[in-house]
Amino acid sequence: MKREPGFLHILARVLLVLLVLYLSWAAAFFITAAIYSRMLWAPHDLFVFLINATLGFFFFGIISMTVKRFIRPREQHVFTEMIDALKRISQGDFHINLDWDLGGRNGKNRRPHPYIQLVDSINDMAANLKAMEELREEFISNVSHEIGSPLTSIIGFAKALKDENLDQEQRDRYLTIIETECIRLSKLSDNLMKLAVLDSERYPFRPSRYRLDKQLISLILACEPQWEGKKIDMIVEADKVEVNADEDLLGQVWVNLLHNAIKFTPQGGSISVSLSSNGDQAVVCIADTGPGIDEQDQQRIFERFYKADKSRARTEGGSGLGLSIAHKITEMHCGSISVSSKMGEGTAVTVLLPLYQEAKKGSSNC
Repeated sequence: MKREPGFLHILARVLLVLLVLYLSWAAAFFITAAIYSRMLWAPHDLFVFLINATLGFFFFGIISMTVKRFIRPREQHVFTEMIDALKRISQGDFHINLDWDLGGRNGKNRRPHPYIQLVDSINDMAANLKAMEELREEFISNVSHEIGSPLTSIIGFAKALKDENLDQEQRDRYLTIIETECIRLSKLSDNLMKLAVLDSERYPFRPSRYRLDKQLISLILACEPQWEGKKIDMIVEADKVEVNADEDLLGQVWVNLLHNAIKFTPQGGSISVSLSSNGDQAVVCIADTGPGIDEQDQQRIFERFYKADKSRARTEGGSGLGLSIAHKITEMHCGSISVSSKMGEGTAVTVLLPLYQEAKKGSSNC
């Protein structure tokens, strides 16, 4: 909604116009008086009034045109800059930062000039598009890197298998590596497809009422061969909690978090999984005794392809998408996910979800 100028602002403009008009009339009066004095002529008062009024308006017009000639080029300049900036943005150049100060003339506490608001909007748009373009380029770079690495291994070991002098043990080892890299590519493809579908918001969201504690226990038991193989002590404390959520989607969250905990927990370590309710929220915490995450990495841990321990994640076959998927799904359920960790003391991931409420049944709106 357009904001109307205040009374004092209008009054100041009117007084300014009157002042210029009075000065024009005064100048006309003194000029004509000097002319009459030199000519030794004393015309009628009505004639004097008409001449002074006409000449005063003439001076007023000249002053107005002179002022506009100084103002309009400045406005024309900023319009030219804005048009040029929009053309550059349309061509993919987002390094735009227009600077045109009109705010000073209205004073510090007065309404900013509309042109300033327009310039600020263009600068904000350019900055947002630049950030999106940087994310896109980083995403493409990460995808290319994640795909290129296993493909290089597959090609290299496939060529090595052509050597007829290889013994069976070496062949089996090379084939195992090729199979592992193919599985890694398949998982990467699946995760990328899942993120693309979730981002498009076309994923079928089917919330239903179910016991979250039963789901967690079932998934923990499904992972038993993995944590038993590393002799990990699994500690589970789950209260009876009901939620209204998409069971399949949330299942993906718990699987990703459990796999991460198992992957980074050392041999003979422990993992604790707790589920409780706090007010109108369900609280799920999965904590491990792994190496922990550095504080600066915790700020970016949910970014796509980001790996706090890049060398270790590479050897473990991770792509850096698991936590991104968990974060996206949690947001879809109007919940939140956070990480708490200290180096050498393990990591705890906490997920908060709304408890089941009859009024919200079947609704995905936060």
